[in-house]
Amino acid sequence: MLLPYLNEGLIEAGCDEAGRGCLAGSVYAAAVILPADYKNDKLNDSKQLTAKQRYALREEIERDAIAWSLGIVTNEEIDKINILRASITAMHRAIAGLKVRPEALIIDGNRFYEYKDDKGIISHTTVVKGDGKYLSIAAASILAKTYRDDYMKELHKEYPFYGWDKNAGYPTKAHRQGIKEHGTTPYHRMSFNLLGSTQLELNFEE
Repeated sequence: MLLPYLNEGLIEAGCDEAGRGCLAGSVYAAAVILPADYKNDKLNDSKQLTAKQRYALREEIERDAIAWSLGIVTNEEIDKINILRASITAMHRAIAGLKVRPEALIIDGNRFYEYKDDKGIISHTTVVKGDGKYLSIAAASILAKTYRDDYMKELHKEYPFYGWDKNAGYPTKAHRQGIKEHGTTPYHRMSFNLLGSTQLELNFEE
């Protein structure tokens, strides 16, 4: 069972991102503040859930959360600042968009840059595999994943040669074959190894 919080007695936001390893599209992040006594046995790391489960949980999270917000960094920005900085910038944008200011942040992963607004620094803790440990991080992972999937499905309508409706922009064989046959799009991350090698290709189909 996932834990409701790390910092007892504080308004705590969980943060996670989606799309970091993709060859195309923006990276999305979400920040979620849940009630301190929140319980939801269905919540888990978004990668452990089916698409149907994720979208059903998105409705529950948006209904039950004290506050939630998305942050987006485009592929053009990713190419300028690198994907690590872009992922953290997306989280910063999500935090900035919260209608309630958190007193503490818990971040999925092991890297984060200090977040500071006009009221000062908000303390943060990074948690490796945090989306499988804390409810608010799991909730953030679901929001980031589902909203990014929606975005990639829209892009697929414009550029149907890469399988983005199924692979969400990850480096699958179908995606790389599309690049070989049709070239790149304005949404591809040109700083990435777009064609890669057969050893690096992922079998990421959902």
